[in-house]
Amino acid sequence: MVSPAGPAPRRVTVLGATGSIGASTLDILRHAAGDGGPVPQVVALTGNGNIAGLAAAAREFRAELAVTADPARYAELKDALAGSGVEAAAGPDAIVEAAARPADWCMAAIVGAAGLAPTLAAAAQGGTVALANKECLVSAGDLFLAEIARAGATLLPVDSEHNAIFQVLDPAQRPALDRIILTASGGPFRDWSADRMSRATLREAVAHPNWDMGARISVDSASMFNKALEMIEARHLFGLAPSQVEVLVHPQSVVHSMVGYADGSVLAQLGAPDMRHAIGYAWNWPERRALPVERLDFAALSRLDFLAPDETRFPALRLAREAMEAGGLAGCALNAAKEAALEAFMEARIGFLDMARVVEATLARLAPFAPARDLGAVFAMDEAARAEAEAVIARDHARLGNGGVLA
Repeated sequence: MVSPAGPAPRRVTVLGATGSIGASTLDILRHAAGDGGPVPQVVALTGNGNIAGLAAAAREFRAELAVTADPARYAELKDALAGSGVEAAAGPDAIVEAAARPADWCMAAIVGAAGLAPTLAAAAQGGTVALANKECLVSAGDLFLAEIARAGATLLPVDSEHNAIFQVLDPAQRPALDRIILTASGGPFRDWSADRMSRATLREAVAHPNWDMGARISVDSASMFNKALEMIEARHLFGLAPSQVEVLVHPQSVVHSMVGYADGSVLAQLGAPDMRHAIGYAWNWPERRALPVERLDFAALSRLDFLAPDETRFPALRLAREAMEAGGLAGCALNAAKEAALEAFMEARIGFLDMARVVEATLARLAPFAPARDLGAVFAMDEAARAEAEAVIARDHARLGNGGVLA
């Protein structure tokens, strides 16, 4: 007697496999493999500078392909994979080609605008895209959603806030949707004065109190630019007006986000601050399966606090609202200028609070913003905004002559 075949293993690609989201994704895949289901078949893993980590993961999961974004590291990656049967490749074009390989489920976790082209390539395959890259929707929301629809792909949000909204937003009650409330931990500088924040160091900015994230995301969280991008992302994901997107500081990071309805009811999704919640939900959707995460002990929660954000100390939220109102390529310009300013802060060329000043000045110089007609227009605006942001930094640095801290 022939036993009936079980479900076929899903073909999986992880873009950004060596980052914090990628590492958590691989942990979910390990759990899935040991949970009695079919072992995922890994098509491709991509990374950047962590060659040893990328090669180790590719060997462990017997990936078909491993790609580093750095062309200069190709020989190193190839040597690290020698004898494994895993194909090696390098460079931005190779990342896009890896994303274009047919897969049933793709984690899109490449940070920044560098993730836009690969994530679009993954969406074009028509499978499920688990989206952890905010910039796809911030920089090219209309284009990205159009490609998802054209390819018949499924888009699942993985940012903890948007995943929370996805879990509690009832499609049948969509006409009654009043608002969404994105929660923010407030980061390490939540209680700092503006004067103290102006002297913040990179080491202090990356010391997030609740989440274990990469350096760039941690700095974005400290400045609340991470939340600013999430506001724009939420608008695209859930078809909202800018006025329907709110932010609330919640230091404990237990309530991940909330949905408010016309009758005054507010539904929330809660969980321990662990990205494997959202990643595991996206992996198992539309089912719910056991995950290797901490269970909330409500008796042990002494309090849950909620505070209005201070947009004077954290102007990124105001800038996001202005970009949503401006429309067109304003989100792309905001993100590109933010990335340039972030790089300058990490290189100690500007101070922490200068990042928002650079972004605001860049947006003012580039306005008004045309619609995002195609991907070429998006990349052109991205390049223009980065160049303008660098020009703002250079002009003010030369004018002030004070070690890079802007007035």
